[in-house]
Amino acid sequence: MPVPWFLLSLALGRSPMVLSLERLEGPQDTARCSPGLSCHLWDGDVLCLPGSIVSAPGPVLVPTRLQTELVLRCYQETDCDLCVRVAIHLAVHGHWEEPKGEEKFQRAADSELEEPRNAFLQAQVVLSFQAYPTARCVLLEVQVPAALVQPGQSVGSVVFDCFEAALGAEVRIWSYTQPRYQKELNLTQHLPDCKGLEVRDSIQSCWALPWLNVSADGDDVHLVLDVSEEQRFGLSLYWNQVQGPTKPWWHRNLTGPQTITLNHTDLFPCLCIQVWPLEPDSVRTSICPFREDPRAHRNLWHAARLQLLPQRGWRIDAPCSLPAEATLCWQALGGGPCQSLVPLLPRVNVTINKALELPLLNVHPNLCVQVSSWEKLQLQKCLWVDSLGPLKDDMLLVETQGPHDNRSVCALEPSGCTPLLSMASTRAARLGDQLLQDLQSGQCLLLWDDDLRALWACPMDKYVHQRWALVWLACLLFAAVLFLLLLFKKDRVKVWLRLLKEDIRAGAAARSRAALLLYSAEDSGFERLVGALASALCQLPLRVAVDLWSRLELSTQGPLAWFHAQRRQTLQEGGVVVLLFSPGAVALCQEWLQDGARAPAPQGPHDAFAASLSCVLPDFLQGRAPGRYVGAYFDGLLHSEAVPALFRSVPVFSLPSQLPGFLGALHEPGDTRPGLLGERARQVSQALQPALDQLLQVPGDPRDSGDGTRDGT
Repeated sequence: MPVPWFLLSLALGRSPMVLSLERLEGPQDTARCSPGLSCHLWDGDVLCLPGSIVSAPGPVLVPTRLQTELVLRCYQETDCDLCVRVAIHLAVHGHWEEPKGEEKFQRAADSELEEPRNAFLQAQVVLSFQAYPTARCVLLEVQVPAALVQPGQSVGSVVFDCFEAALGAEVRIWSYTQPRYQKELNLTQHLPDCKGLEVRDSIQSCWALPWLNVSADGDDVHLVLDVSEEQRFGLSLYWNQVQGPTKPWWHRNLTGPQTITLNHTDLFPCLCIQVWPLEPDSVRTSICPFREDPRAHRNLWHAARLQLLPQRGWRIDAPCSLPAEATLCWQALGGGPCQSLVPLLPRVNVTINKALELPLLNVHPNLCVQVSSWEKLQLQKCLWVDSLGPLKDDMLLVETQGPHDNRSVCALEPSGCTPLLSMASTRAARLGDQLLQDLQSGQCLLLWDDDLRALWACPMDKYVHQRWALVWLACLLFAAVLFLLLLFKKDRVKVWLRLLKEDIRAGAAARSRAALLLYSAEDSGFERLVGALASALCQLPLRVAVDLWSRLELSTQGPLAWFHAQRRQTLQEGGVVVLLFSPGAVALCQEWLQDGARAPAPQGPHDAFAASLSCVLPDFLQGRAPGRYVGAYFDGLLHSEAVPALFRSVPVFSLPSQLPGFLGALHEPGDTRPGLLGERARQVSQALQPALDQLLQVPGDPRDSGDGTRDGT
């Protein structure tokens, strides 16, 4: 059933809401002034050279406001063009020079001071007009009697007729004086097209426009163009950006009539429709019917993404401009709402698809950005958690500069900003003296500062440790009492210790050796397969290390340093390094061997496999690999012959078909019970097979071609 409020019936000819425009006869430009002013329009256009701002020598006339009105400039009854009339409101800027001393009280009696009042103030006002592909500048001379001058007061206006522009165009208008005494005024306006003006009979380009209706039915939106079958026209859907250029989305040359269906998920407030006849110099008419559609606004916020940029930058990516504001807030470790730092830090109007910088001296993981629209929170992200780690148990202190250089400090808590030296029962009040000492001794991090306020983040870890010291003391006392009680039941204690020792031995045997998995990060599908294998091995249990679970450490230490530390720890504990071969890993190994022991560059910041070749391959070349390394590859992804011969000095298994042998190589040599290994192999195969099947079913995978790829059997 159609939605009644959404039926727009947007005809590109006449409509119930149209504007009737004044008609001007002839091509000449004219200027006229309000009473009390005199003005003159220079013949011809002038150069648009605003120049730099200079100081006013006294009172001068300057533009204060621009107004526009649409009119028709007609050459014949049915041959008119759309024209923009501009009204410039003027005011006096600056003051008359006042006499000094007692003379200023005798101005009325001093004839020499009356002479400037009998003169005129004159200004040369420039109007600059741009509407692609047209650009014009005209010069208006305006005079006002000095007797009517009151500094800061409006003196009247001058009207210019007029700048011709195309229907549906975007025009930009500037106004300034020569010489320029202040920043130029500017105005941007989107002109209506044939559908919104009573010009169908006056402008010839509007005579043959197609008619367009937009309606909604359920989840679908229909664009219905009612034109004759032989008429050809162009139809374009685009995103009209207030900030930045328009973004084309869909364009077709069609022959009418046509009905185009859009899904409700395609709707955005800035989605506009442009239609025009496929004729030379035809008028393009645009409409944006979804600006007030609630579904379009919901889609816009679902598509918006808030992301972190290096240093103290951030940006919001969205297909349309967002009517929203962004501000900083402080997210405490214990949860609860993020506490806004306004008015300490001002709100910022959101500019989409543009890098913005926050006014901070230092960043902190507890600092977050909130984006709100109409007082409703839409987006929030603690931007630096990924790079600085999780939220910290820090206290945010607000230092305020008072009169006579007195400074007060309060702590931001859920109940508000608590003064440190107060009798409140909050955490900050109880630790007020200690926090002040930390602030004075430089233990707090300065986040933001200006002449009136400053924000400090003070760590609370040591106070948490002091609180837990009492808990540990109580635990030790309880353990001592328990030990004394156990002494009275010596025999039972011996039995319990013997059972505990057996459990520890059994657990040590079950844990087997540690395993370090190395693989080449080719794509997300292969990474999911490696992750499934690592998770399944942990359930046996085995102690598994893989770069997938250590991305933060890799970003901090670098792939090479991370691999060295993991390899040294694994081998020192008697563990084993597992090389997972894939087409990409084989290519990296061959490149290393062909380049004369020069390791290839890592493919990314988390590529531990490429970084590890400088240590792994020398072990194989020097015969130190047996007993320390195990090789493996996945069924269907690689031929057994594709594994380089150098690596066949250690066992190489195909997974999951050879899982029992693979698991036997990972366990301690004494733990070789076939029944146990078979059960464990079944568990790992069940966890591994879905991820492998999904990777093998990806269409168009680059592993489907070339030597040493899937065997296809």
